[in-house]
Amino acid sequence: MFVATTSLTKRYRQVEALADCTLGIERGEVFGLLGPNGAGKTTLLRLLLGFLKPTSGSATIDTLDCYRDSLLVRSRVAYLPGEARMFRRLRGHDILAYFARLRPGASVRRARDIANRLGLDLARPVVLMSTGMRQKLALAVTLAPQTPLVILDEPTSSLDPSMRTEVSRLVREVRDEGRTVVFSSHVLSEVEAVCDRVAILRHGRLVHTQVMADLRRQHRITGDLTGGLEDPPPAIREQIEIVPPVNGRVTIDAMGELAPLLGWLSTLPLARLRIEPIGLQAVYDRFHLADRT
Repeated sequence: MFVATTSLTKRYRQVEALADCTLGIERGEVFGLLGPNGAGKTTLLRLLLGFLKPTSGSATIDTLDCYRDSLLVRSRVAYLPGEARMFRRLRGHDILAYFARLRPGASVRRARDIANRLGLDLARPVVLMSTGMRQKLALAVTLAPQTPLVILDEPTSSLDPSMRTEVSRLVREVRDEGRTVVFSSHVLSEVEAVCDRVAILRHGRLVHTQVMADLRRQHRITGDLTGGLEDPPPAIREQIEIVPPVNGRVTIDAMGELAPLLGWLSTLPLARLRIEPIGLQAVYDRFHLADRT
């Protein structure tokens, strides 16, 4: 694994910010982190960057220990923090040039190209930029270096929908270059669109890892029954889960190809039928819905 953690734990006195986290991220993968505030996402990122010393467990990036070899680790990582801060008196193009000089082989031209794609006026001083403009500038700084790993903490905060779409394109391009991206966000739709796998954290613990390709093959079927519900044929029983009907409404969760199910569905006494992808929201709610009530 390019990024790996083993029983990684960070405790502040009696508070466990991250507990017993074990995960692996492949090289060239976009790996999403999901969870509400306080779930442990930012703590995990700071442990990976060597900013924090783990209470127990370990984390490595490209076989380097994230804490003991933190300087070498950070030379291989481009990091966008949740609240990026830059020199307020400098203009946008000066910021790009300054950060390019800090990275051997970094390209000011690439940074400017990214800023132009995001519609950023580089002649404007940072102090006169809006929050969204500063976010675009921080993205250009972060995505320009050709580091093996890019860590993005809430990269699209303060951006409008069209710019969020452009950021998703940029992330996919980074992946296509063979680089790895860790993508932490509250926006489920963009995580679903751009990530290869997603980890869900709750109260400092990793509670679920979802392969997005598998999720895209899952569907929820709902219908109104006008008669009895017959048992499904043996060939499809393993790929469906039937929720007991309530007031004539039946719900069936299906994994895999839909074609084998359609013949059976056509025999059921259904007045109405709806088939839709389950989506990441349903998976997320499975672990966090109880926290909202």
